[in-house]
Amino acid sequence: MSETTVTTPAHPIQLDDAKRRLKAIFIGSVGNLVEWYDFYAYTAFALYFAPAFFPSHDPVVQQLNAATLFAAGFIVRPIGGWLFGHLADRYGRRLSLMVSVLMMCFGSLIIAFTPTYETIGFAAPALLALARIIEGLSLGGEYGASATYLTEIADPEHRGFYSSFQYVTLIGGQLTAILVLLLLQNVFLTHEQLVAWGWRIPFVIGAMLAVTAMLMRRHMHETESFEAARATMKKESSLKGLLKYPREVAIVVGLTAGGTAAFYTFTTYMQTFVKQTVGLSDITTTYVIAGSLIFAAILQPIYGAISDRIGRKPLLIFFGLAGSLLTVPILTTLSGTKSAFVAFLLLCGAWVFTAGYTSINAVVKAELFPTAIRATGVAVPYAVTVSIFGGTAPAIALFFKQQGHEQWFYYYLAGIIFLSFLVYSTMRDTKHASAMHRHE
Repeated sequence: MSETTVTTPAHPIQLDDAKRRLKAIFIGSVGNLVEWYDFYAYTAFALYFAPAFFPSHDPVVQQLNAATLFAAGFIVRPIGGWLFGHLADRYGRRLSLMVSVLMMCFGSLIIAFTPTYETIGFAAPALLALARIIEGLSLGGEYGASATYLTEIADPEHRGFYSSFQYVTLIGGQLTAILVLLLLQNVFLTHEQLVAWGWRIPFVIGAMLAVTAMLMRRHMHETESFEAARATMKKESSLKGLLKYPREVAIVVGLTAGGTAAFYTFTTYMQTFVKQTVGLSDITTTYVIAGSLIFAAILQPIYGAISDRIGRKPLLIFFGLAGSLLTVPILTTLSGTKSAFVAFLLLCGAWVFTAGYTSINAVVKAELFPTAIRATGVAVPYAVTVSIFGGTAPAIALFFKQQGHEQWFYYYLAGIIFLSFLVYSTMRDTKHASAMHRHE
């Protein structure tokens, strides 16, 4: 039987190779979705479990305590980025991705079965903090390994499109958590049952999904880039190798700062903002956030495909400029509306420019580094920056709110995005100056 091919004017692509690539991207993306579902279940259900771990008469204080632990999970992400980045660069992307999703399973199980503050006192929030640290280590490695894997498995002409599915599944993880929340809110449990014990259910579900994803990842193909580089890799510390690329590390930090602050504002913090500041009900808030995230997920592959045609830099500049100018007006208008539909439109408007970063940031970072240190190069500086600017965004916003100056956060966010805009304006376009072919 003759080999079947699909021919384009420049590159023939074997159907078997295309199917293998799509299967690998699907499995890698599903695992990424499960990891982020587990991580975001914490945020989606924080309104229900915060009283069980942080007794207080002030709901803002309860949410601030929960947000502080959310930030704690980010503090350890650089360690996870180094650990799993080294694992991915020395022993393969597949192994790193398997171990990271298994760790997420353990973190979810701890949250699911930890007794309340009323039962074991201070040990309850301490165990919750331990679970967040485990999940933070897991995610610190997941991002770099999955970004590297999705970028390397794609063909050169469609790297932006394929790598955009990292944020499709990342957003999909949060959507899945919200879907579970909606089902529990509207179908299976009363509000009282959710507060009493129902909030534990999503973490049990997450642990089971993580085991399933780990088993699926056992059958992932290793990337050709890693296999080609394995024989010639130097046996040196991945961090030592990373020090040879200070410019690239600085670019990752600069391009990430504004993007990650915007992302965690319009995803993680919006669940609390829309409920407490806008004043919508729990269920209406969930619908608004879910709708805006569906819109955001649709934008990712569209923007990724655009970057394959016009380059990465124009999209980053669009995000930086629009984000600097429109963040304050959008959040100010959002805080003053009482309409769920207007809130939905404003959040979609924010995603129109935020997707300029989220859709392509993974491929941009991967294209900066050679194969031998790519996972570490993507993961470590990204994790450090996310710890500083991303994971802290909800806590900073709630702190300003508690002090009676919530609008200060709007200007803080716009300022961080502007700093990243300066980086976007001066960096090279990685689509046209990629290090993907370098294995040293």
